[in-house]
Amino acid sequence: MAVIAIAPCQKLHDYEESVRRAGGEPWVLDTSTDRPEEAIRAAGGLLLAGGGDVRPEIYGAAPHPSYHAAEPGRDEYEIELIKRALDAGLPLFAICRGIQILNVAYGGTLVQDIPSEMAGALEHKLDVPPNEPFTIAHEVWLEKDSLLARLASDADNDGDSRQVNSRHHQAVKTLGGGLVAVATAPDGVIEAVEDPTRRFCLGVQWHPENFYRTGEFRSLFEGFVRACKI
Repeated sequence: MAVIAIAPCQKLHDYEESVRRAGGEPWVLDTSTDRPEEAIRAAGGLLLAGGGDVRPEIYGAAPHPSYHAAEPGRDEYEIELIKRALDAGLPLFAICRGIQILNVAYGGTLVQDIPSEMAGALEHKLDVPPNEPFTIAHEVWLEKDSLLARLASDADNDGDSRQVNSRHHQAVKTLGGGLVAVATAPDGVIEAVEDPTRRFCLGVQWHPENFYRTGEFRSLFEGFVRACKI
């Protein structure tokens, strides 16, 4: 069974269950004892979860008034995990904050506050509990032939678009070198990125883990776990 290292966050349950139901074994890292280089050597894949904002100074920006810091040391720990995972060729799946720290680790920048920085933007924060029955925030358009489109394609969906949930006020701005945008919202917000040179390196801006019970996005986790077993 593939062991999936999960960078710690405040709400772990849905990530762990999504990994389990996809056939993986979740391993929640402890930042005080699990050094990134040792964790990456012991794991089959790395999962980056949601949480607070990435520190703007890391990508050369001043903090926006809406800035809400993540746990102390989390940015540095996750960037080190990402770099170690990439060096080792480990599959990597990044969700919500995860796609943001992934982009920053690749040298990219972030939109710090969608409502105030992007005129005419859609609502990207659903005001419902995460585990409510699937509630749509908006549509995302998928790039044909991308890893994401292949994973999202099923008998009821041809992979060109998906309806997603959403809980974020930040997003990818300038893509990090080597990453490509593979999904966008109708307002232009980047909703997913990939590194096409990697076996599996995917980041999505929405929260597929919230629906492990009903399976709307289980194929993303299944594809990730399959890649971790190779």
